[in-house]
Amino acid sequence: MNQHRMTPLTESGLLTALSVVLALMAVYLPFIGFLLVLFWPLPLIVLVVRHGLRWGLMAAAAAGVLMGLLLEPLLSLRLVIAYAPAGLLLGWAFAKGLSGVKAFLLTIAAAIAGQAASVGLLLLVTDVNPLTMQVELLQSSFDTSLQLYEGMGMSEDTLAKTRAEIEQGLQMLTYLFPLVFIIIGLLYGGVAYVTGGKILKRLGHNVPQFPPVHEWRLPQAFLYLFGFALVGLYWGGTRQIMWLYQISLNANALAIMAGLLQGLVLMHCLFRHFRVSLFLRIVFYVFIVMNPFLAQVVAMTGLIDMIFDYRQRFSARNQK
Repeated sequence: MNQHRMTPLTESGLLTALSVVLALMAVYLPFIGFLLVLFWPLPLIVLVVRHGLRWGLMAAAAAGVLMGLLLEPLLSLRLVIAYAPAGLLLGWAFAKGLSGVKAFLLTIAAAIAGQAASVGLLLLVTDVNPLTMQVELLQSSFDTSLQLYEGMGMSEDTLAKTRAEIEQGLQMLTYLFPLVFIIIGLLYGGVAYVTGGKILKRLGHNVPQFPPVHEWRLPQAFLYLFGFALVGLYWGGTRQIMWLYQISLNANALAIMAGLLQGLVLMHCLFRHFRVSLFLRIVFYVFIVMNPFLAQVVAMTGLIDMIFDYRQRFSARNQK
């Protein structure tokens, strides 16, 4: 039986068309557009793995040109800059046989850089910061809600206190803009890695496996980052050094997130050891994440675990 294999040019054309269709759906379908844009790098991942980085670069450029003709040139350029690097580098990492951790970290770095470059391009061309616009929309929405409560008879003292808390929260959000890029990069990188890996497996390609959850260990640098962030918050807050305060605030939040992840992994190991059912595990995880105090306790435990490695101590004790 004759085996018919598509040429790189044919497959590149099909995957480029798929990228354009995904972009059009992401723009014109408001409710699911945010989800669809997460899958935009997938055709590039497949193309790079099957035919090389050169074909992926050409497909990304061709998709950008077609989207520029069908949509808006600036929008298409921002879309390519924001999402193409993650797809191209993840496909390259899979093709080179890098480990799952290295491929994932490379994808996250590319996703963060792409999102930052996309926002920077919009700011350079239009002098409009989309993150600031979102904060202004939130402020307008809260103002409308407060006016509604005022019409319902809420006291002036309560309204003033609520308004002050909202303004403080929004101001804190503007300080955390750098962390927003990291969170977006983690989201996009994670979706690209998981979905891209599953598609490539279905196509018969070998994909490096990510370590199981009970083997996850974050570096001790996050604990030191947390300590330096506390010092920076104190110095920046007491001496009105705003740039130091903002950097330290983002570093503190990043370290807390890392500690929370490490703490949840530690809990997962304990639940796994005592054979707790999956349903109860999920209930515990959700309850911890939704409770600020418990989340803080788990995060601190996770940060300490980065140095003391409780899992190794538990396993050594059980072997005695």
